[in-house]
Amino acid sequence: MGYARVVRDTDLYAQILGVREPWTVTQVHLDMPGKRVEVTLEHRSGAALHCPECGAACPGYDTRHREWRHLDTCQFETVLIAEVPRSDCAAHGPLQVAVPWAEAGSRFTALFEALVIDWLHEASISGVARQLRLTWDEADGIQGRAVRRGLARRERKLPTRIGVDETSFQKRHEYVTVVIDQVEGNVVHVADDRRQASLETYLASHPAEERAAVETVAMDMHRPYIQAVEATIPVAALKICFDKFHVASHLGQAVDRVRREENRALRTDGDDRLKRSKYLWLTHPEHLSEDRWASFAALRESTLKTARAWAIKELAMELWRYRSHAWGARAWKRWLGWALRSRLEPIVRAARMIRNHLLGILNAMVHGITNARSEGVNAKIQWIKYTSRGFRNRERFRNAIYFHLGGLDLYPAGIAR
Repeated sequence: MGYARVVRDTDLYAQILGVREPWTVTQVHLDMPGKRVEVTLEHRSGAALHCPECGAACPGYDTRHREWRHLDTCQFETVLIAEVPRSDCAAHGPLQVAVPWAEAGSRFTALFEALVIDWLHEASISGVARQLRLTWDEADGIQGRAVRRGLARRERKLPTRIGVDETSFQKRHEYVTVVIDQVEGNVVHVADDRRQASLETYLASHPAEERAAVETVAMDMHRPYIQAVEATIPVAALKICFDKFHVASHLGQAVDRVRREENRALRTDGDDRLKRSKYLWLTHPEHLSEDRWASFAALRESTLKTARAWAIKELAMELWRYRSHAWGARAWKRWLGWALRSRLEPIVRAARMIRNHLLGILNAMVHGITNARSEGVNAKIQWIKYTSRGFRNRERFRNAIYFHLGGLDLYPAGIAR
């Protein structure tokens, strides 16, 4: 048969907070009008003090009044209050000693910060601040500390399979470079702009043996990124991979340009066959319904220039099934012959671009590499930006990316998910 145990309020909070010697809970004050619980803690007089920097035992210097927001008690805001000693270290001078319930420099307990971190994964900074009765700056500060904590804990090692992508920051011409671990799917680095130095500085900061161990680098055909990899990764020509998504994107744009030009010419003669057909030419055949595919037959089997451009594009997509470098190269060279002789200028330009980057395309085919993870991360970044209603500066944008997509250990010390 069970029994009840009467627990004093001070003992209750001491157990909840995990307070141990030399700290004790001395008072719990309930402020009903203010809907606030104040928990007072004291440091035992004469207890040994240690420097928070070096850990050396040292005498006391003075005390400072401090308050920390804690988890609510029955919907009452709960605050911890203490006079915190400062140690007088011979090497580091007067410094506030560490307290077991909060990290240095924070005005919130570790448990409260963990709660805020959990909510920030579910809602915007503004929403979390509103629901937890915080200012926007306080919620943002907790997120910033979490990211700094996570980055400091993370093993700084260059991934063996890297994805590189760019994503817009504010205006369309402002970008950041995002580096992704293609195996884990985490963002490992965010750099300003999309210049060569944006990527090269990150890659060059790792030891030569780590750079030599890189197996693949998936990216689009952005020349500064290519130059950055060539400058830092040994045998880069065999590791750079241009995946199917970007090739398909370039060819799709070429087909659409052919369609627009031909549509203008046809409509002057009263021919509306290509009117409102953009979706059909640019959608993957597997994503078209049976009815749409059937209605598309007359167009794609016609003698229109757009039909020929579409056929050239679709054949290129079929070439990705090759896994042999030699056989793939032969197939692409046959395709290039057809595309370059097509007399369809947008297709010819796309074919020249593919010819100039053919080795990277073959690398992606042989290794089975795609930049799908990078594209997925980019889509999530745009969603983060949308839900946050944009970002005023790059530091907060970087913090948000690392917070949500960095795979970091964000909690204060001693707190586990």
